[in-house]
Amino acid sequence: MNHFNYKNTLLHCEDVAITDIAAQVGTPFYLYSKATLSRHFQAFDSSFSVPHITCFAAKSCSNIAILHLFATLGGGTDIVSGGELFRALTAGVAPGKIVYSGVGKSRDELKYGLESGILMFNVESEQELDALQEVASSLGVKAPVSFRVNPDVDPKTHAYISTGMAKNKFGVPIADALAVYKRAASMKNIAVVGVSCHIGSQLTDVAPFVESLAKVKKFIQRLQEANCTIKYLDLGGGLGITYDAEEPPAPLAYARALEQELGDLGCTLILEPGRVIVGNAGILVTKVLYTKQGGKKFTIVDAGMNDLARPSLYGAYHAILPVEDRGQGRELGDVVGPICESGDFLARDKEVPISRQNDLLAVMSAGAYGFTMSSNYNTRPRVPEVLVDGSTFHIIRKRETREMMIAGEMIPT
Repeated sequence: MNHFNYKNTLLHCEDVAITDIAAQVGTPFYLYSKATLSRHFQAFDSSFSVPHITCFAAKSCSNIAILHLFATLGGGTDIVSGGELFRALTAGVAPGKIVYSGVGKSRDELKYGLESGILMFNVESEQELDALQEVASSLGVKAPVSFRVNPDVDPKTHAYISTGMAKNKFGVPIADALAVYKRAASMKNIAVVGVSCHIGSQLTDVAPFVESLAKVKKFIQRLQEANCTIKYLDLGGGLGITYDAEEPPAPLAYARALEQELGDLGCTLILEPGRVIVGNAGILVTKVLYTKQGGKKFTIVDAGMNDLARPSLYGAYHAILPVEDRGQGRELGDVVGPICESGDFLARDKEVPISRQNDLLAVMSAGAYGFTMSSNYNTRPRVPEVLVDGSTFHIIRKRETREMMIAGEMIPT
């Protein structure tokens, strides 16, 4: 469920007509519904009956207003960079609810995490472990560590967002992990506190989750037999959403399946949902610049692949709706942007709204991996982000200016 609905002929976000926002903000822009964000977070979090912390995956949608919202609802944050740590702390997320994942943490980033007092580091290699030991020793502290184990489970998702197979770059092979844990336990400035596992994104079946949990559960039992106490089990995220015809499990069904497999393991669960919370809580609003008939019908809009990369990068589908429904119908064609690339499209060979100049279009299900993956390619300013709360809206990120884009550049004298 989301709060994007037509009232009479106009698409609204909650109680605000999108045409009214566009008139004040300009296009393109990202638009989020606070009611949808809150509902999705609470529906996910309340589905689990065992001790747990819901650490929202900042990489999916990292605006500090949204991170702050989830913090007020009791959530934490899953981060993958020092920049995301800065965002989470600025948004008011409790450091003890921040989990740091990612394969390439620098020493400066490790230091930042230790000084901030985060819950734990999900370490992904022995060399990273050595670096963390060195940094923790220099600060005179113990680093709380969980290792991300790779269970070699096929999540049956797009190859670019599959992370739990042996051929992927993530984690320590589960067959090698026991020796790594024993080595970590012997280090003076390392405190082993957990086990982590994340197999991929946009999964629409609970079976791969259960399969990976079964493997990790057996591994934790081996750790316990080796007198290694595990307080936290980080199961990552990855639950999918409906973009088109997908039928992902509801959060409650996902939670029940995991809890049934988990049994009485006695660990606090760390959960890292991202897309399932924000994906259908945000849209990209764009304006039609031109239409033309070439080898096919093209609708040319003012948003491009630099604003929403998923269609070009993954061949991903996003439904496109008219902001004003005049009964104009739909036609087969492409919705393309201004970028100087043939790969710049928001829809290709799809049934899209029949449009005319200056019409507004809503690119749906764009809340996850939308703005966070945007860029300044072709020296295009990144677009504003807007949050609707009932009958009001707030600009939570200003549109970039041309001056902002070149602020860090200089011509040598």
